[in-house]
Amino acid sequence: MRLFFALLLLMLSALPATALEVAGVTLQPSVTVNGHNLQLNGSGIRKKFFVKVYIGSLYSAKRLTSAAEALADKGDKLIRMNFLHSRVNKEKIIEAFSEGFAHNSPEMAGSGEAKRFLSFFTADFIRGDVVDLVLGSDGTVLVRHNGKVLGTLVSGPLAHAILAIYLGNRPADEGMKQGMLGKES
Repeated sequence: MRLFFALLLLMLSALPATALEVAGVTLQPSVTVNGHNLQLNGSGIRKKFFVKVYIGSLYSAKRLTSAAEALADKGDKLIRMNFLHSRVNKEKIIEAFSEGFAHNSPEMAGSGEAKRFLSFFTADFIRGDVVDLVLGSDGTVLVRHNGKVLGTLVSGPLAHAILAIYLGNRPADEGMKQGMLGKES
């Protein structure tokens, strides 16, 4: 009987994880980054004055339950933004990232690396757009918009500063931070 339950449990754990739906958007339970399988760690909705701007999702190789743990983790990560708002001007995104750097990594604010990263954003975002921020374990930062690569640069400090925008002491949105860490927001 024990063998039967052990086999049943093994079979159930081998089933693919089910997708999660947030605000009408289906989030993938896992993604592949740099040949590594990353699991959805959590997600939350970025709100600005009660307006739902985008869903922010964090994917990682291992479960990360605290900001300190996530910021110290050296593994590959993916931050995915699924846009919900009808239109978000590129200037607003650039401004939000700039503020995030200033609030959480002042040493990166205004740096050449940060300016180059911000230069990747040359178009507005509309409802349904997907922006991926791939933060490689080697410090590579890759930005994609609807699958198209916008730019790549290698800077471990920049990769850490981008993650801190979402999970630092002064995150872009506290509720989204908690959601990305797998907690109810």
